[in-house]
Amino acid sequence: MDDDAMRRFPVPDRDDLPADLRERIDDETERAGFTPNVFAAFAYKPSHFRPFFEYHDALVEDTDLERHEVEMIIVAVSGVNHCYYCNVAHGALVRIYAKDPLLADQLVANYRTADIPEKHKTMLDVAVKLTESPVEVGEDDLQRLRDAGFSEEAIWDIGAVTAFFNLSNRMAMFADMRPNEEFHTLGREPRDD
Repeated sequence: MDDDAMRRFPVPDRDDLPADLRERIDDETERAGFTPNVFAAFAYKPSHFRPFFEYHDALVEDTDLERHEVEMIIVAVSGVNHCYYCNVAHGALVRIYAKDPLLADQLVANYRTADIPEKHKTMLDVAVKLTESPVEVGEDDLQRLRDAGFSEEAIWDIGAVTAFFNLSNRMAMFADMRPNEEFHTLGREPRDD
């Protein structure tokens, strides 16, 4: 695990971690080819690591949204929040899952001008509104999502992903988590069109 995964708290030594955390980190390292720094950072407090990643997994595995839609929400929200770690790490995942090397940069800069369908602009409008002005989110926002073609479950998932990544952004910023260098280049191959 990278000692520079975060700057404001010590990164624990992998060998000092409980066996279940080591196993989860090893699985992720094998899948990605490197250990994403968010795993090293959250390992600082194992009792928080477990529910954080369990909820993350539920959000991306049990959803009525496509995986690229989940990642689009994360990047748009992280862009509004100026979360360096999530912009870079999830930007790579947007590029991979959407098969578009430009989309993440567009979403971080200004999702409203990104080359995306109106359905996705509506999704991101609501996610950003929930991020910036949660008290203003109302039934009309949910109806806009319905009218755009999202199911009730997908609408719940939009809210859940947005809420979770607002938490994640704030922890990443608070701890000064640093994205792995590998994330900067993942998914930057030219588009197929």
